Amino acid sequence: MADISAGGAPQSVGNIQSSYKAQVQRRRLYGGLTILIFVVLMVSGFNIADDRNAGGFWEGLHQIGHYPADVLSEAWEKRADLPGLIAKSFPALVETINIAAVSTLIGLVGGIFLSLLGTRGLGKWPRLIPLFRRISDIMRAVPEIVIALVLIFVLGGGPVPAMIAIAFHTAGALGKMFSEVAENADLKPVEGLASTGATWSQRMLLGVLPQVAPNYISYSLLRFEINIRASAILGFVGAGGIGYELRNAMAWGPGRFDEAAAIFILLFGTIVFFDQVSSRYRNRLTEGQGQ
Repeated sequence: MADISAGGAPQSVGNIQSSYKAQVQRRRLYGGLTILIFVVLMVSGFNIADDRNAGGFWEGLHQIGHYPADVLSEAWEKRADLPGLIAKSFPALVETINIAAVSTLIGLVGGIFLSLLGTRGLGKWPRLIPLFRRISDIMRAVPEIVIALVLIFVLGGGPVPAMIAIAFHTAGALGKMFSEVAENADLKPVEGLASTGATWSQRMLLGVLPQVAPNYISYSLLRFEINIRASAILGFVGAGGIGYELRNAMAWGPGRFDEAAAIFILLFGTIVFFDQVSSRYRNRLTEGQGQ
């Protein structure tokens, strides 16, 4: 008996080692295949994009630094005018921030309703929970620029199409994140309120939202940062704001490169400022919740 057990121990160790080596080799094989597939897809996708490109990538690669150099050189020559140009573009920046702020607030309200109605154990109509989840998926799957282009065609250019497009996408994105947070909420306060005859809205307002409010605010601040960038980008398709002014300055070409540089400086400084402020408050909320 003792000899059998003693002889079986090395055999079991050997089996473990061989099994471990087989798993390592299998993982290396899968990893190599994954990298190979990624490289093939990237190369094929790049070739297709290069064939459909108007000018060709390789032909224009050596000129990639010409445009930034022209902008910087003209901005440096007219550097004395930059403060005035920045002040001139400031109202457009305020419009961009307003678009981002309003769309974030509207998306926040929509995201709260989508999250609470689409969370298991909290939804007012349990059978409709998958429906609200799919609605949230669709809303965040459609890019803002696509929605904005459709609305610009219908409503005309301006900040309203941009606000609606960003709010629509924000509601879907926040609805998904809020739902994940709400799923981890403690249901005991909700059950206690239900036993007293509280309505669904009262249970959500008093039993759920106080628990998830720090996370909701943190995600909303993060989304506000993203929406500032989105509102600036949508300006390129005629949705107003500082992006529209930047597109005009860049399209005009030499002679207004100093204005484009001033807008770049203003936009970059604004994004960095709001990133820092938002990160600071989000860290405070996270630390306070941890305590």
